Amino acid sequence: MHNVSIYTTPTCFYCKKTKEFFGANNVSYTERDVTTDEAARNDMIAKTGQLAVPVIDVDGKIIIGFDQAALKSALEIS
Repeated sequence: MHNVSIYTTPTCFYCKKTKEFFGANNVSYTERDVTTDEAARNDMIAKTGQLAVPVIDVDGKIIIGFDQAALKSALEIS
């Protein structure tokens, strides 16, 4: 079991695609909406130095954007 968090905004197309990918692959995750959660926004900026979403944290490995190959690798999905 991996510790997965995704930093999102409600209107982000790639955030939605990432969450669909998680659902299709039975990945449990914590969603953090950076538009309403200032602590999440500050945490995301501290980890990445930027405001772009989605930012995915898999066991401390940061993936920026919807990158299926990187997600599969980090989550050990074949």
